[in-house]
Amino acid sequence: MWRDRIYQVPTHHVDYYKNKVAIETEWNNKDPFFDRDLNNFRILYEYGVIDVEIIITRSWQLEELLRSLEKGASYGRNTTHMDKLKPRIFSNASGGCPVLAFGITSKLYVK
Repeated sequence: MWRDRIYQVPTHHVDYYKNKVAIETEWNNKDPFFDRDLNNFRILYEYGVIDVEIIITRSWQLEELLRSLEKGASYGRNTTHMDKLKPRIFSNASGGCPVLAFGITSKLYVK
């Protein structure tokens, strides 16, 4: 059985991993990082290392709140946010690996 052997699989380091669940946080990278993450999770899923991937990112609408707090100057349309992630998920970029995605909105902001 292939699980009895060690394979070197060149993948990106996963932010969090436990019990075959991998979690990646993408907050303000360039949106191609989603491609890297989904491909990485696809490979790990195919090798049986993970059963599900979770991606935590921000919603595009959160930018208004961040700008009002003078924290959003570096955020833009080409950075990682849910509107950039959804088309990749719906085009099966994860190769069959189940994906749970969270897009943090301004509704969670507490003064």
